[in-house]
Amino acid sequence: MTGQPPLTGIKVLEFAGLAPDLLTRHKTSIALDLKSSPNAVTLVRALACKADVLIDPYRPGVLERLGLGPSDLCPLNPRLIYARLTGFRRDGRFAAMAGHDINYLSVSGALALLGRRGQPPTPPGNLLGDFAAGGAGLVMGVLMALLARERNLGGGCKGQVVEVNMVDGAGYLASFPRFAKRTPAWDRGRGENLLDSGCPWYDAYQTKDGKWMAVGALEPRFFGELVRGLGLEGQGWEEGRRYDRAEWPELRRVFEDVFRGKTREEWEVVFEGTDACCTPVYEYGEMEGDERKEGDQRPAVTLRETPWLAVRKDASDVSHGQGPGVEGDGYAGYPLEAGHGGEETLREWMGWSRGDQYEVKGGGLVLKDKAKL
Repeated sequence: MTGQPPLTGIKVLEFAGLAPDLLTRHKTSIALDLKSSPNAVTLVRALACKADVLIDPYRPGVLERLGLGPSDLCPLNPRLIYARLTGFRRDGRFAAMAGHDINYLSVSGALALLGRRGQPPTPPGNLLGDFAAGGAGLVMGVLMALLARERNLGGGCKGQVVEVNMVDGAGYLASFPRFAKRTPAWDRGRGENLLDSGCPWYDAYQTKDGKWMAVGALEPRFFGELVRGLGLEGQGWEEGRRYDRAEWPELRRVFEDVFRGKTREEWEVVFEGTDACCTPVYEYGEMEGDERKEGDQRPAVTLRETPWLAVRKDASDVSHGQGPGVEGDGYAGYPLEAGHGGEETLREWMGWSRGDQYEVKGGGLVLKDKAKL
C-alpha cells in the first residue's frame, strides 16, 4: 500500500507573483492591502507562525519595508523556511532594476549561447530563467532546507533563509557549455558548434508535410543507423567525410533534401525502434489526448512508495509515480482569483471564520480586534 505524497502537510505561504498565474493547483488565495493596513501585516505574521515555507518573489527590500522580512518573521517561527527568489542577484549591479527572463539570461551568459549562426540570440520563451533557473532552483533549495531541518542540521530543527536568483541559476544550468567553450565541442561562435545547430547531425529537418524530425546521431554507430535509414549508404559519410567541417554544408543540404522527400509520419515508420536518434518533433496541440505520442502528462519524478498526485483525475498509476488523481488536466491551467478558497485555508490553519476573527471589505480581508494571534 502506497503512502501519501512526500510533502503532505507542509504549509506554504506564497506572496503573489506574475508568472505562476496558471500554476494554481492546490492553491488558495486571500487578498490583503499590505501597504496601507497594519492590520494586514499582523495577519501575515500570524500565518507565518503556522507556515513551514514562505515564498518571497519580489525585488530585494519589498517585504522588508513592510516589516515582513526574514528578520521580522523567522524569530516568530524558528522552523520557518524563508525562500526568496529574484531575477538578478540580490547584491549585484542590476539588483534594483526591473527585468524579465530574457534580461536575466542575457547577463548570465546563457542567452549568448542560444540561436543559429548569424542570427540574434534567441530567448527560449521563459523556460530557462523563470521555470528552470528560478522556480526549479527554488524548489531544490526549499527541499534541501526541509531536509536539513528534519535532520536537525545546525541544531534545534530550525528553518533558514533560502535565496535563489535566475542569473546564478541559469549560469549553473549552463555549466557544461561554459566548460565546453574551452574544448573543440563548443569553441566557436553561436550556432557553429556540435550541439547548438552548427552540426548537421544534431539539428531538426523539415519534412514533406511541413513538419519536423529531430536528429541527434552523435556516435558513429548511431550515425550509421541514420545514414542507412535515409538511404545514404555508400557515399562515404559514415567514414571521414562527416568529420570534415568543410563538408558540413554539403551534408546539411543532403539531409534537407532527403527529409523533404517523405512526410513526418513516413519517417516515423522508418526510424521507430532504431538507434538512429531520429525522432518526430511533436507539438502540444497534437499530443493532447494522444498517448501514442506520449502526450499524457505525468509527474516529472516517479516515487513508487509515496507517489505524486496524478496530473489527471482518472490517471492514477503507481507504476508511473502517480497517486490519486486531482481535478484538471495537464493542458489546462486555471487562474486563481483573489480570495478563492482562502477562507477555508484560514479555517484549517488558524481556526478562524468570517465574522469572528475577520471580515471581507472591498474584496480584501480585514482582521478584527478580537482575533487571537
